[in-house]
Amino acid sequence: MPTSELLYRKDAYARMTEAEVLAHTEQGGIIPDRTLFYATGGGQPGDSGKLLWAEGQCSIATTVKGEDGAVVLVPEEGSALPPVGATVTQVLNWDRRYGHMRVHTALHLLSVVIPLEVTGGSISDGKGRLDFNMPEAPEDKQALQDQLQTLIDRDLEVTEDWITEAELDANPQLVKTMSVSPPRGAGQVRLVRIGTADEQIDLQPCGGTHVRRTAEIGRIRLGKVEKKGKQNRRVYLHLEA
Repeated sequence: MPTSELLYRKDAYARMTEAEVLAHTEQGGIIPDRTLFYATGGGQPGDSGKLLWAEGQCSIATTVKGEDGAVVLVPEEGSALPPVGATVTQVLNWDRRYGHMRVHTALHLLSVVIPLEVTGGSISDGKGRLDFNMPEAPEDKQALQDQLQTLIDRDLEVTEDWITEAELDANPQLVKTMSVSPPRGAGQVRLVRIGTADEQIDLQPCGGTHVRRTAEIGRIRLGKVEKKGKQNRRVYLHLEA
């Protein structure tokens, strides 16, 4: 299966670009040679939007990972498909994606104010959650929310680095500074840093999309804390309008 260049990795703020249709999947998905659309993964939903081409257009309901590095754009049911070889214009559903970027970055900071092992997470429109290895519920949820809002309001820079697995092995202290252990087997690890190298607030491996500065997250509210098994608690985070 052909591979797709991940343009959102280079610029998470790009909203429109041209691409060539490399193939169709058996299920009616579209594989482009390059994509602005993020494929479902790491708790972040796949992007939606539109494809435009000379003879028509279709709505993209979601985006998923295919085989061997392919990204598959999944059209809404009954849509016409652009032919293989066609040049298409990808138009991202920006408001939805930007909400995911704000929530995703906020969840990284939530793992800073609750410095416990993260056992799961999920992002949706305007809200997200993290699951923690947390035997006891937090005593003061409002204090945690205030801490989190203070970090957001500092307008910290969000940047990325790429390191090889060999570099990671040669610098085991890096794993201690990361809040999540990196997945192995890809050869390279993408690290998302909040703050500067000199004053680092968070560093963790992540393939998702993020805002450039934490102030873009805006106002947040911590929602309910649910018990999920003996050791686990689920903490919900909401973007305030």
